[in-house]
Amino acid sequence: MSQTLDEVAAGRPSPAEPTVREIDHLVVGAGFAGLCTAIKLAEDGEHDFVVLEKGDDVGGTWRDNTYPGAACDVPSQLYSFSFAPNPDWTSSFSPQPEIQAYLRRVARESGTLDRFRFGTRVEDATWDDEAARWTVRATRDGASETWSARTLVVGAGGLSEPRLPDIEGIGSFAGHLFHSARWDHDVDLTGKRVAVIGTGASAIQIVPEVQKVAARLDVHQRTAPWVIPRSDRRYSALERAALRHLPGLQRAYRTGVYWARETYVPAFTFAPGIAFPARKLAEANIARGISDPDLRERVTPHFALGCKRVLISNAYYPALDADNVELVTDRIARVRPTSVVTTDGTGREVEREVDVIVVATGFHTTDLPITEHLVGRRGRTLADRWRESGMAAYKGTTVPEFPNLFLLVGPNTGLGHSSMVFMIESQVQYLREALRTMRLNAYAAVEPREDVAARWNSRLQQRMKRTVWHRGGCSSWYLDEHGRNTTLWPRTTFGFRAALRAFDTAAYAVRGAPTPAPATQMEDVPA
Repeated sequence: MSQTLDEVAAGRPSPAEPTVREIDHLVVGAGFAGLCTAIKLAEDGEHDFVVLEKGDDVGGTWRDNTYPGAACDVPSQLYSFSFAPNPDWTSSFSPQPEIQAYLRRVARESGTLDRFRFGTRVEDATWDDEAARWTVRATRDGASETWSARTLVVGAGGLSEPRLPDIEGIGSFAGHLFHSARWDHDVDLTGKRVAVIGTGASAIQIVPEVQKVAARLDVHQRTAPWVIPRSDRRYSALERAALRHLPGLQRAYRTGVYWARETYVPAFTFAPGIAFPARKLAEANIARGISDPDLRERVTPHFALGCKRVLISNAYYPALDADNVELVTDRIARVRPTSVVTTDGTGREVEREVDVIVVATGFHTTDLPITEHLVGRRGRTLADRWRESGMAAYKGTTVPEFPNLFLLVGPNTGLGHSSMVFMIESQVQYLREALRTMRLNAYAAVEPREDVAARWNSRLQQRMKRTVWHRGGCSSWYLDEHGRNTTLWPRTTFGFRAALRAFDTAAYAVRGAPTPAPATQMEDVPA
């Protein structure tokens, strides 16, 4: 027995529970990706869908990352949906509360919130080949519920599951310890001895804020990042009024920012030497922010700019230069109940007493936890497939063995230069075209062909070899355990959008209608 959509949206059990709740489309995650999917499905008349979200609100990354100083490093005008411009940004780089408020407003005004089920965690999803549907088991308030969906859209994102460092004794720490993405706002850092582990994108925003209040701050750095100045500015009242009342102006801002960002692509993908001016800018940022020559040397990277994520901050280096801050480059040997113990490699250990440890070590990006719970047509999980052959998807979106599964922000869709919202909208467009094709042709299932997917990813990885991410002399979270970059897109974003503009049925095995003849020429990775 199935439920009505009203009952599903309200979370009311049907009279004959337990039961399987049938739905056309099930979406996992309510961040930018899940919200975009919901809005566009509704626009297309695909109203039989539900969005399952483990948190208590929309927002995803921007709901969870509430640490001091949290802000976006992509200009505000570009870091928003193209179909929902925001006239309320107060500055050129948006702080976290404004991004979260924007997503809440878009969700509220979209009229789709009645299809979102918050506090619901997906436990596993299994493809039923006979029924050509996904069986999805979830838990809500401790109770289990089961869904049967024609398509499964996973928009959980690559920055949703925090990664904790593997440090001896970290579980024994008696003070306060938390990840940057799970900030404990009940802990007052005023006058405390604080250790921040990590010097990535979150850490460089956290450190200047903690430095202002902590008695002492130890910043544990494994590898120095490149940090360029943050050219942020507040919008004047007149400028904000113009952006609100002149839609063309907002489009012009967005277009200008977009194309300016695309000019970065050659420096990342085939001509790292072009980044020389940016490197000099980063070096000047160090010289301007740090007075001590030894400290300058220790924060200067020894790899090409762009090999690891390029960070932006005007406050990070001055914070490191402050009297109450020490940059620690010795390896962490272990954590004790009241201290962090480091070693310099010669066996000499230093014990540093701390009250609070902030872990800013990033997320599971090349080993997404949800993949352990997606079981495909052959009875193995997506994680099993990727352990065998490497994390890969056709056009970053679909995977052989997993019919009717669409991954948003999937393998090789990440960016080092522009807005992920642009990539998400491109993938959602591909999803929409796939659903239109399935309805028009009465296809029960679509699954990318192994040969097509292999060719796509082979060409993509061949292209990757000449990028700064491979040739820049660093080790980064972009790379998997085999040294393959399974995270980033190695070409222009407009090339990605062109590749996903239409659904290419010939690249798929389909059920419910005769399979199209093989394409005479496989599609290459676009410009």
